[in-house]
Amino acid sequence: MLSVFRNMFRIADLRAKILFTLGIFALYRLGAAVPVPGVDLDRIQLAANQAQQAGVVGLLNLFSGGALEQLSVFSLGILPYITASIIMQLLAVVIPKLQALQDEGESGRKVITQWTRYLTVGLALLQSTGLTFLMHNGQLLGLDVIPEYTPRRVLIIVITMTAGTAVIMWLGELITQRGIGNGMSLIIFVSIVSQLPSQFSTVYVNSNIIEFSSVVLLMFVLTVGIIYVDQAQRRIPIQFSRRVRGRKVLGGQSTYIPMKVNMAGVIPVIFATSILYFPALISTSIPWQGLQDFVERYLVQSGSQGGFSPTLPYIIFLGALVVFFTFFYTAIQFDPERQAEQIQRQGGFVPGIRPGRATVRHLEHILSRITFPGSMYLAFVAIAPSLLGWLLNIPVGLSGISILIVAGVALETMKQIESQLMMRNYEGFLS
Repeated sequence: MLSVFRNMFRIADLRAKILFTLGIFALYRLGAAVPVPGVDLDRIQLAANQAQQAGVVGLLNLFSGGALEQLSVFSLGILPYITASIIMQLLAVVIPKLQALQDEGESGRKVITQWTRYLTVGLALLQSTGLTFLMHNGQLLGLDVIPEYTPRRVLIIVITMTAGTAVIMWLGELITQRGIGNGMSLIIFVSIVSQLPSQFSTVYVNSNIIEFSSVVLLMFVLTVGIIYVDQAQRRIPIQFSRRVRGRKVLGGQSTYIPMKVNMAGVIPVIFATSILYFPALISTSIPWQGLQDFVERYLVQSGSQGGFSPTLPYIIFLGALVVFFTFFYTAIQFDPERQAEQIQRQGGFVPGIRPGRATVRHLEHILSRITFPGSMYLAFVAIAPSLLGWLLNIPVGLSGISILIVAGVALETMKQIESQLMMRNYEGFLS
């Protein structure tokens, strides 16, 4: 392994890409420590020691690397960009113009990327405005951290947070262009990794050695399982018919369509966590004690000193929503009719299956068979830490989405570094 790291830094251009990426990481973590103007730092420190967040607020804090609880300029993190990307993917299904832009190739993707940036800024404005209001009334951190709630002060905070999101988006694109790996994914990776030590320390403080060992063992098993399932795929063979044009024989090759077991990635978990936060948001807006008690008892992963206290109904609802959104998002990502039409247009066919409707039914059958275990796998990863915390009656701040993202991004980045090493006849990580 040491020789692998040594070979990585022997290649001048690869070494420059890695150092550039590490430099962007340092800038990002520096920005996450700079607070926005106009907030009470003493109250922020006091609130951070007393309260824990769950739901979308906890998700924001996770993706911002703890910047939200410190109210830094990067408080929103990269989540507005993720939300904008998901919205654009969903709109491409129902808007023919967006679908046509996706089919145009690189030029069309550039237009969609530009629209995604504009949508990210708009979402950042809305989210920063809402978070500013929650900061003032104490629903975000438990204390009023903006004592002087004036229009001028609010405008400064909103603009600062929105600009911070735009800078994060720019840093991610710089990593993609001049660094190594996918920039947006690596930004999320760094944010989550920066929170892992505090999350493990929280579990250690609030549990005994056996319970802490159980949590660590579960994280290890989940990591191994994620790496195994992430590389699992069903290969559908495709045969292209031979065509004779003059003296040339075209076609006749064989290839395959790789269908991953986890085709939806981490998106269903993000969707499910966001949906479960809506009842809590509504209950805080409506002064009805009965509704608030119902949501607090069944639909909220309530925060406690030192971590989260999951309830069994919350765990069940979360698992069911993950399964539902896995089927939903996979259906958006992979269209059997469009795939079958493309295969037929290129002169290909699935061996033993007639082109046309028979191929569509064949692809739909395979898709449903691999999506079900994929959805069960995602649901288990999402609820396993909360379920263990409920069984042992201990607060577990670690979440399945953290392990899922960290393992997936690390594996993908390692593959890219390995390909760079193999191009120069060096041994890679996975060799």
